[in-house]
Amino acid sequence: MNREKRHRSSRPGWQEEIAGERIDILFRLAEEEFDKHPKRSDRYVELARKIGMRYNVRIPKKYRMRFCNSCGNYLVPGKNCTVRTSSRTLSVETTCRNCGHVMRNPYAKEKHKTE
Repeated sequence: MNREKRHRSSRPGWQEEIAGERIDILFRLAEEEFDKHPKRSDRYVELARKIGMRYNVRIPKKYRMRFCNSCGNYLVPGKNCTVRTSSRTLSVETTCRNCGHVMRNPYAKEKHKTE
């Protein structure tokens, strides 16, 4: 049985690179447009997620925390989401005000590095 290492994608590298650039552009546009057109920002996030799925490119962590995994809304703290730290779960809890979904991002590793 042949046990070759599987590649993450069969697409050329230049296509994945362009997809990553487009995701970056769409998230920057979503940030700029949020105050005037929040629905347009949600659409930009939707398009960025579709590009990521089609070209099998992960959305960078800085952007992954900026949209709701449940309803797909672009999140801006204080406007349409609440961000809190939880000492019980050692995580940053982001609550979407649109659908009520709670996203938890652990910070335990960072806390132990400083001690």
